Amino acid sequence: MAYVATRGGERAIEQSERLYRGEMGAIDATRVQEVRKALPWLIDRVMGEASLYEPDLASLALAQSGGDLYEAVLLLRAWRTTQPRLAVAEPVTQDSLFTHRRISAAFKDIPGGQVLGPTLDYSHRLLATGVLQGRPFVPLAVEPAARPAPARQPSLAAWQKSAGLVADPPHVAVAPDDIPDLTREPLLFPAKRAHTLQSLARADTGGVLALGYAAMRGYGSAHPTVNELRLAEAEVRVRHPRGTVFSAGRVKVSQAEVTTKGKAGKLELGFCATLGWNEVKVIAGATLDLNAPGAPKNSPVNEEFFLYHTEPVEASGFCIHFKLPHYVTFQSSLDALRGAGKGSAAETAREVAAPLLEEEPA
Repeated sequence: MAYVATRGGERAIEQSERLYRGEMGAIDATRVQEVRKALPWLIDRVMGEASLYEPDLASLALAQSGGDLYEAVLLLRAWRTTQPRLAVAEPVTQDSLFTHRRISAAFKDIPGGQVLGPTLDYSHRLLATGVLQGRPFVPLAVEPAARPAPARQPSLAAWQKSAGLVADPPHVAVAPDDIPDLTREPLLFPAKRAHTLQSLARADTGGVLALGYAAMRGYGSAHPTVNELRLAEAEVRVRHPRGTVFSAGRVKVSQAEVTTKGKAGKLELGFCATLGWNEVKVIAGATLDLNAPGAPKNSPVNEEFFLYHTEPVEASGFCIHFKLPHYVTFQSSLDALRGAGKGSAAETAREVAAPLLEEEPA
């Protein structure tokens, strides 16, 4: 699709940006910290879709964009490209995660037990309108458990494999330096497993939800059950040039495994994980991962379809670019339409005149 670059009227263009910025007012460090404190789940979504874990920068991107998620993700991704890669972290296993929430809808009594953690799943959705009348909403304090759950929980899939419920996938040893990087390599099909999971990890939450929901409603071949959902903190362990492995801190992560009965008489698993806490995205993403093998072309659960169409920066950019001047291409369409109209009118006139010409005497 060709379009004409916006030229001329530079003062008008400058003033239009000033109008946009003026709606938000001045942005300072205090405002950024208020955004970070007030919207932690939204910040997690921005960090996940930008594939960069930095809460302060994500808060700044939200403040600077006025809450426009696509603009915030674009800002954070653009900043990310300017930063050097210092090291590759050590692999993280499920049983090493500092777990805040871990549940299963497939098994009641799982090793380690169900850990509800922070959730609104079982609460009434009531708007606290008293806040607008001067009555602050103050949450009740958390009562410590008599027996707190262990900070680290075992992998449910590992337990299932030991019980013969899940087929053990072929083990392929891959060095950390050999893992492909979607931020530096193009996405080609059939996609590598690492590319698929990386793409889902930073995909648009709304897009993944829409296509995952389509799979759940019957457009996919497998109806999922949540095998394990986990919100946790992962320790970022990196190797010092001198050889020492040390912890550089923790990042919030969320992961989901969904399952269904496979053709071989064992359970099949779909998986998705992302930076930050985002349950909806990882459940929907794991559903797409579960349904992708063997999906027909142009199906919403076909890998090429959902990986391309849930890329937030590319998808939103292509949609938004339609606002730019398309005068030349649209004018050519109008000329073709006028030409077709004139041709049709001339053809109609000839058809009307033909009988009259035949009736004239020789």
